[in-house]
Amino acid sequence: TILWVSHNRQTKLWNLFSGDQSHIMSVVRSSVHAKWVVGKVIGTAMQKTAKVRVTRLVLDPYLLKYFNKRKTYFAHDALQQCTVGDIVLLKALPVPRTKHVKHELAEIVFKVGQVVDPVTGKRCAGTTYLESPVDLETTPLAKNLGELNLSTTQ
Repeated sequence: TILWVSHNRQTKLWNLFSGDQSHIMSVVRSSVHAKWVVGKVIGTAMQKTAKVRVTRLVLDPYLLKYFNKRKTYFAHDALQQCTVGDIVLLKALPVPRTKHVKHELAEIVFKVGQVVDPVTGKRCAGTTYLESPVDLETTPLAKNLGELNLSTTQ
């Protein structure tokens, strides 16, 4: 007997056999088991554990529009170096540490208040640079010319 089950806009095909339930087969799997995720720390109240919120874009097949889907992970932070607001990289553990802690902190990508523009490499706050990017780019150029003993009047 074949039974269609609809659950959360996902259709699963269950092949039901009498007796042994090990033959149950799922045709459509929507859950993504990511080994690496990037998220924002939203809580550090538990010892050596950080609560991290990860936002993903999920396509609605009917509207063909992407919507934000949030998921909260608990990550093991052995050194307790996270603070609320940090952007962190999490790595999935091969074996869960506890019932809820299934990831560990791999790296703090951006500390709160110390965001670096990935294009220029300069510190910024929102859309403004904390230091002038024009002044900082001319200084290394002058140093490089001085180190190479090049002059502009050759």
